[in-house]
Amino acid sequence: MLSFLKNHPFAVEAYFESSLVLTFAVPKEQVQNLIPECLQLDTFQDKWAFVAVAMVQTKHLRPKGFPKFMGNDFFLIGYRVFVRYANNAGKSLRGLYILKSETDKTKMEFFGNIFTHYNYTTTDIKQVEQQNTKEITSEKSKFKITIDKTKEQISLPEHSPFANWKAAKRFAGPLPFTFTYNKDTREILIIEGVRQNWTPNPVKVIDYNFEFLNTIKLENPLLANAFIIKNIPYYWKKGKKEIWK
Repeated sequence: MLSFLKNHPFAVEAYFESSLVLTFAVPKEQVQNLIPECLQLDTFQDKWAFVAVAMVQTKHLRPKGFPKFMGNDFFLIGYRVFVRYANNAGKSLRGLYILKSETDKTKMEFFGNIFTHYNYTTTDIKQVEQQNTKEITSEKSKFKITIDKTKEQISLPEHSPFANWKAAKRFAGPLPFTFTYNKDTREILIIEGVRQNWTPNPVKVIDYNFEFLNTIKLENPLLANAFIIKNIPYYWKKGKKEIWK
């Protein structure tokens, strides 16, 4: 029964007050061992693979169709790899493979680990907003990011592999699908996200550090892009399973 519950057995909805995503480019050889055999890396120029860090402030997260007052507000952090999956119908799906998930509340860790395979842990989150900047930090998870909130023209990060923001937006995330794989049964779980008015806006990153990127042994990951979206209704469909062939 518990195994069944972890397969995202019902749709979930939430309101994204904000979603800040930093995407890092690394040579594809560094990332290949992080994803299961059923997935392929979603690469750029057949050279770069991408690991994203998403920081999402959610409101009213709840089973879809439930009233808002039954929902909860959580800060969610996800470390994901951009991937592709060829399903049994022959369609190529772009999506994400979860490496690690964190939240600011034990309630989300508890229920998240009952109903998903995302392996949530609870961490401390501190957010400080000033007139021109916003800083998000965690002592336990050892990360820090500072962004510029001013509305000036924003250039791509200095060493980004992309030539322009249009190309960079293809790897802005989140993508429509998230994948989980059971190697023993060869079952792949596909979860589709649905959003409205999704317009990622470039953001200038002043400073950042993520200890997790060191733990997965990425060598000199390059900040490829950074986007933020605000005030977006979002929901995840019930998970679908198929056997990888």
